[in-house]
Parts: sequence; C-alpha cells; structure tokens
Amino acid sequence: MKLKRTNIESRLSGARTASVDETRLLEEVYEILRKDEAQEQRISENLKGGKNSRGNAFDFELLDTSKIYHLDQIRETCINYRLRFLDIRYFKGEVPREGISKIKALEKEHGIEIKGFKLMAPSRLFKLEDKDDPLLFAPIGNGYYYLIHTWGNDLHPLRKMLVWPFKNVINLAAVVVLISMLATLMVPSGLFSKSGTAAEFWIIFFFMFKSIAAVVIFYGFALGKNFNPAIWNSKYFNA
Repeated sequence: MKLKRTNIESRLSGARTASVDETRLLEEVYEILRKDEAQEQRISENLKGGKNSRGNAFDFELLDTSKIYHLDQIRETCINYRLRFLDIRYFKGEVPREGISKIKALEKEHGIEIKGFKLMAPSRLFKLEDKDDPLLFAPIGNGYYYLIHTWGNDLHPLRKMLVWPFKNVINLAAVVVLISMLATLMVPSGLFSKSGTAAEFWIIFFFMFKSIAAVVIFYGFALGKNFNPAIWNSKYFNA
C-alpha cells in the first residue's frame, strides 16, 4: 500500500486555524473573567453603601420564602437581643466571599442589580457616629427584606436574658430591685442593732436600692446608653 504524501501547506493552514480557535477561546475566557471582575467591583461598591434603594425587583417565584422577613419581625428580634439594623455602609468588617457569591448568584438568577443592603449585628460591628453573627439583607419593598447571607459565630445563648434589663425602664427597675433585695439579704442580721427588725431590713434595702440605682444611672448617662427600642435602627453611638 502506497502512503499518501503530506501536503505541508495544508498542515500549515490547519495549524493556523487551530491557533485562531485557541486565541478566540482565550479571548472568551478573558471576557468572562473581565465581566466577573467588573460585577464583583460593582457589588463591592454597593456593599459600601454607594447606592441606596427602597426595594429590588426580585422575581418572587424564585425567592426562598423562608428568608423573607418584615421590618416588624426584624425590629422585634433586634430589641430582644440588643442588635442594630443599619445600612451596610456603617459595617466596619468585610462581607465574606461566600456572601458575595450568593449576591452574584441572586443577581444572575433574577437579572437585577441588588442595592440597598442592610445588616443586623451587635453595635460593636458597626462604625457608629460619635465576630458575632451578622445577617445581610436586601430590601424587597413595602417593609420586607430578603436574608442573603449569615456568617460569623452564633450569639451567646444567654444574650437575650443578659440584655433583657435594657429592653425598657420597667425591666431595668425590676432588676435593680432584685439586686438590691439580694444585697440586703446578704447583710448579717443584727449588724446595726441587737435585734434584726423589719424596719431595719427595709432601711438597709432602701440604702442598697439608692446606691445600685445611682450606679446604673451614672453608667447609663456617662456612656450614653439607651434602651433597646431606641437604638435598634440608630446610627449614633450614644442614641
């Protein structure tokens, strides 16, 4: 069997065609990476609070309804756990890569640019004017928000109980009374007189109550503290 001779010109032409295809492939890959980088840059700008929005045009049929929350529900949780719900521009940390990836996926799925991000987190995670568990939200509209991503550590299991006194003045007064009562009971009976009478008990209790209340009031005014309902959406350190 006689072998067919190799046509060098045709092989050279084939090599050029293959080279063109590889160049085109590289250009397509570069274009995809360029668009992805531009999208991440835009998302980063939006996460810095560059663009505000009262709502985003999500496709409701594609949303996970278990992640949709009304402002009243967010407010109640913030008050119970002494958290703040503020614009993302006040956040002093970094949104993790996983969170940015979820934003990119949502934008691609819904064909929109998501703006107006908000964050629920303890006060110390914000740059307030004067890693626990941040929650990243995007507004839907009409007081509803969509939970995009949660990161960090879970809140302390006793946080709700520890911040309960700061929920309102009645709770704080009740705690002061309770502490005053316990402090009074720790005073040895008959310390100020030979016989421990009820009158002596209530005099000591009144003294304890005034002392503890004075410390609480001084602490509150000196550090600019306020009750949970007053600070949950305040951008001020001494709100």
